[in-house]
Amino acid sequence: MRLTDYLDKGASLDPAAPCLTMGGESLSYGDVRELSWRVGRALARSGVRPGDKVAILSGNDPLSFGCVFGIGRAGAVWCPVNPRNEAAENRELLGLFDCTCLLVQESFAPLVSRILPGLPELTTVVCLDGSMPGAVPFPDWLDGDGTGPWEAAPPDDLVMLVGTGGTTGRPKAVMLSGTNIETMTALTLMSYPFTGRPRYLALAPLTHAAGVLCFPVLSLGGEIVVMPSPDLGAFLAEVENRRITHTFLPPTLIYLLLDDPALAGSDLSSLQCLWYGAAPMSAAKLAEAITRIGPVFGQLFGQSEAPMMISTLAPADHVHPDGSLARERFTSAGRPTPLTQVAIMSGTGELLPPGERGEIVVRGSLVMLGYYKNPDETAAAGAHGWHHTGDIGYLDEDHYLYIVDRAKDMIITGGFNVYSAEVEQALLAHAAVRDCAVIGLPHEKWGEQITAVVQLHAGKTATDDELRAAVKERLGGVKTPKEILIWPDLPRSKIGKVLKTEIRKALLPAPQHTDGG
Repeated sequence: MRLTDYLDKGASLDPAAPCLTMGGESLSYGDVRELSWRVGRALARSGVRPGDKVAILSGNDPLSFGCVFGIGRAGAVWCPVNPRNEAAENRELLGLFDCTCLLVQESFAPLVSRILPGLPELTTVVCLDGSMPGAVPFPDWLDGDGTGPWEAAPPDDLVMLVGTGGTTGRPKAVMLSGTNIETMTALTLMSYPFTGRPRYLALAPLTHAAGVLCFPVLSLGGEIVVMPSPDLGAFLAEVENRRITHTFLPPTLIYLLLDDPALAGSDLSSLQCLWYGAAPMSAAKLAEAITRIGPVFGQLFGQSEAPMMISTLAPADHVHPDGSLARERFTSAGRPTPLTQVAIMSGTGELLPPGERGEIVVRGSLVMLGYYKNPDETAAAGAHGWHHTGDIGYLDEDHYLYIVDRAKDMIITGGFNVYSAEVEQALLAHAAVRDCAVIGLPHEKWGEQITAVVQLHAGKTATDDELRAAVKERLGGVKTPKEILIWPDLPRSKIGKVLKTEIRKALLPAPQHTDGG
């Protein structure tokens, strides 16, 4: 399936049904389909050929997301760009993508002015909602001959280029095919509850998980309610007033939701599934969330290279048949999905038995085509015939997957391997801890010293000695941080992940510079 097929399937069920809604105004399936035809024609008139790369730089917005399907009509490749990136990062990504056309909101004009000079191949810039220097206003750009259905044939199955970000070096462009998205959509529909026509609330950025989760909703003719910014008060009101059935929140926003006094008085009974993922979640806070909101939480584990559905833990898997909480599963990432093979591999390429820790590897139609114009990284990621996730984990006897750390976040202290995620779970179990990060810092005696940085709940107090004692009781002395620092807030990425690189940078001594002789 092409990306446009999900829209067309929804339109075939009811073209008058609301498709994209924001602020009380809706575009119907018929509206979005017509928009996609017009955008596809405009792209072709602008010189965009099938297979060319088209980027969208926008906040959460129905018109911008509707243009994704216009890119599909033109047979072109959608390149989502995170609007919260710095200019240099977006310039590097757009250059890496070989983008020839950029659709952008007026509010990003200053950012675009810093990006464009280094991108001579980017010849067409369209302002979606106003005017800006060097850009064609969207209504003028759309104004051309022809109405009704229009579609160009793509040269291959490539539908998306997704930037990995520069956290591990230079960014890479993940090539996702129509088959990858179709597999992800099928796994979503078979893994989670969908009763009736869904209403999906997109609070998280549509450039990330919130965006690709729209495709299964569209295939059922569901409504996508777009939130322009992550306002939890507005989120609670939207769920209650619009009877939202599905939504996605990263763990950091779930923690904030649990702290929000308005939660207790909100009616969230319409929810069928509240997906969480993108970062590890505290087992203690997950138990609290299920108790207070209901057994509607569904975990998903994936990455850009194998989107969303490597493994799943459906809402029903969070509770036992008698309704009690299945706490023993809360630290797992669920079971591998039916269309995906998951194994644990040693550093020498051997598959390991249940219970043994190694790198999580994946294969199947969920796995990317490769990295765009990067055969060396593609070959490395696919070594031994499996896609290497970079995550360390194990499978238990019941085939539940446990992720213990990112490979690069493992700490070796005194000759022992310590997984930072395990220590973080122990800290998060403390009632005063809202969020935390555990890293290894160089140490003369132990090689690395386990160091934790903790953010407390508003109004709660805890000393570093108290927190150390709590971890030692749960994990023993070897895994207990030698140092615990309490910060008012933690540095976070654009999607709410705690940035360990920034914490490490803040805690390491500045490099010593010497004058050359």
